[in-house]
Amino acid sequence: AAMEQMMKQRGRVDVVFANAGINGVVTPIEFLSPEEWEHTLSTTLKGTFLTVKYAIPYMKEKGGSIIITSSINGSRGFSSFGMSAYATSKAGQFAFGKMAALELAKYRIRVNVICPGSIETNIDQSTVKTPELKEIEIPVKYPQGSQPLEHQPGKPEQVAELVHFLASGLSSHITGTEIYIDGAESLI
Repeated sequence: AAMEQMMKQRGRVDVVFANAGINGVVTPIEFLSPEEWEHTLSTTLKGTFLTVKYAIPYMKEKGGSIIITSSINGSRGFSSFGMSAYATSKAGQFAFGKMAALELAKYRIRVNVICPGSIETNIDQSTVKTPELKEIEIPVKYPQGSQPLEHQPGKPEQVAELVHFLASGLSSHITGTEIYIDGAESLI
């Protein structure tokens, strides 16, 4: 319905920003219910699939840009304990974006995946952390005299600038790639 409405209002769909995602329940796998697993994957991964699927018929004639928000969790950072459903959904988005880029290239539809790290958003407000999480957390100990790099979360505006670039003609030869926007967080 959203794509049909866009066509009625604008006559075309040029850019799709599939920005779905919830943390869901953060707990050890042993305590994660199948319903909680399904809810996270359905919202994040199926939501992205449906958004892209229903945009394709409206983009095939003139091409365009699809940007999928994945995460460093699910692509190159796997240190967030208790987030197996979230990381799996984000890994699925990552792979789906690559396959979509290959399949849709013949229609001049570019598909890229952005992988943010910590960004100042309200996603944590809908996140449920269970008491069992303490069972799998591993405290990080740094050698005496050393200290970790200080990491500051990114700002939503920084992500928006990246999305704007990928939606624009300035990125006309970029497709099937992932772009990390995490201030080196995933490299620590």
